[in-house]
Amino acid sequence: MQQTEQSQRKVILTQNPALKERKLRLRWLLAISSLPLFGIITAFGIAPQTSTQDVAISTIVEDVELPEISTPFVSENLESENYWQADQVRRDDTLASLMSRLNVQNSEALDFLRKNPDARALASQLRPGRAIQAQVNASGELLKLQYQLNPTSTLTVERTDSGYQAKTAEPTLETHNVLKTAEIKSSLFAATDSVDIPDSIAIQMAEIFSSDIDFHSDLRKGDRFVVIYEAKYNNGNLVNTGQVLAAEFTNQGKTYKAVMYRNPEGKVAYYTPEGKSLHKSFLRSPLEFTRISSGFTLGRFHPILQKMRAHKGVDLAAPIGTRIKAPADGVVQFVGVKGGYGNVIYLQHNGGVTTVYGHLSRFAPGLRQGMKVSQGDIIGHVGMTGMATGPHLHYEFLLNGVHRDPLKVALPAAQPLAPQYREDFLAHSANLNAQLQLLSASTVASLD
Repeated sequence: MQQTEQSQRKVILTQNPALKERKLRLRWLLAISSLPLFGIITAFGIAPQTSTQDVAISTIVEDVELPEISTPFVSENLESENYWQADQVRRDDTLASLMSRLNVQNSEALDFLRKNPDARALASQLRPGRAIQAQVNASGELLKLQYQLNPTSTLTVERTDSGYQAKTAEPTLETHNVLKTAEIKSSLFAATDSVDIPDSIAIQMAEIFSSDIDFHSDLRKGDRFVVIYEAKYNNGNLVNTGQVLAAEFTNQGKTYKAVMYRNPEGKVAYYTPEGKSLHKSFLRSPLEFTRISSGFTLGRFHPILQKMRAHKGVDLAAPIGTRIKAPADGVVQFVGVKGGYGNVIYLQHNGGVTTVYGHLSRFAPGLRQGMKVSQGDIIGHVGMTGMATGPHLHYEFLLNGVHRDPLKVALPAAQPLAPQYREDFLAHSANLNAQLQLLSASTVASLD
């Protein structure tokens, strides 16, 4: 037992020099690591306190030689000092506040705008959102002013050698082609409204494809169309829309196309891209959209006369004031009041055809006997004059003096594209058809 304890003590004593050496190395390492810290402390310790009280303050004055200034430049071209400023009328604007915002400062111009008979239209027709622009010089003198009185009229005020002058004229409009597409979900008008297509364009499309598509009963959810139409702008603002240039309508899986062509004589018509005419020499209906309240029959109980009587026409229900169009080129045979028809118009057309329009509220201004009308011209407005129980148009179609059902009679075919225009048409059609195909393809891809 005693021998064992002695052996362990020897082992411990044998390890002590190693422990001592390790501890010594550790102490030196700590000492060396602390040297930078001691240096920092020493540096802070020996840095003297800085005092600003003993700094001397003095003022130094020196003569500085300035460069020579040449004679100031005076522009001889006053136009270079003129500038345009564009703005829009705000809701609370007055003439004074508007001119102040346009930097017009001369009283002569303000007096002219208030007193001149033509220029006074500016102050009396300040409509929020309308565009106005003014050209002034560096002194704030008005040189020229342009104001959009309405979509088709612009007021121009300009300073001349004899003073200010004002005139009103139609603005110079920029025409651009607009390409749009939409899908039918409920109705044609709902689809066009969803993509901001004006109603006038929707009506044109309905007329263009009316011989192939009945827009009252044939439309289905999922039908789609592509249309290219003209839009006219004034200073970037849309003024109105023009004609449909081309359109493609897919109805119940079948696609129809139309291209507008204006021949060198100025006549406008719509054709398929291959040149087949889409026009009928007669429109099926003289009203744009309507419903039939009473059809063509040889035996109908008359609601006013209270007896059976032939109804040799169709009654097209529509609100009072609805426009009535000439269904074909013709000559006014009669316009005036006649018995139960009330206000009535008779039109004589080629091929022995006569059409009759009864119960009108009023006639188109200037319409008179012997006057020529073209297809689509407005001839009158729906009413309920004569023997009528409600507002509607009574429409008759006579062929060589014999009444025919306007909704079933075979309409004469339209004149085909003249041979001398065919080459020009095909070149025109190819461009528009390519645009239709491009837009249609992108639409189908997005739907997929």
